[in-house]
Amino acid sequence: MGRGEQGFVRKLIAFDDDTFDKLKQLGRDQMLSLQDLADEAFMDLLEKHGVPADLKDALRRSAAAHGDSAGKAARKPKKTRKTAA
Repeated sequence: MGRGEQGFVRKLIAFDDDTFDKLKQLGRDQMLSLQDLADEAFMDLLEKHGVPADLKDALRRSAAAHGDSAGKAARKPKKTRKTAA
């Protein structure tokens, strides 16, 4: 099955010649395809802006956020009343 048959969307992206040459060379140096480089770059961009990469990541972040707020409430020291002696 090709990428288009697995729920992937194909889009056209334009690069200037110099950038495209550098990307091709980087791909050769790293033994990665241009698609692999693009996948990595876009995942890094999403992470930079706090966008979950997939459902598993979204659930992990949600659980962590929920756990943090519950944990903070549980860690608050109890207020004690001073009684007059």
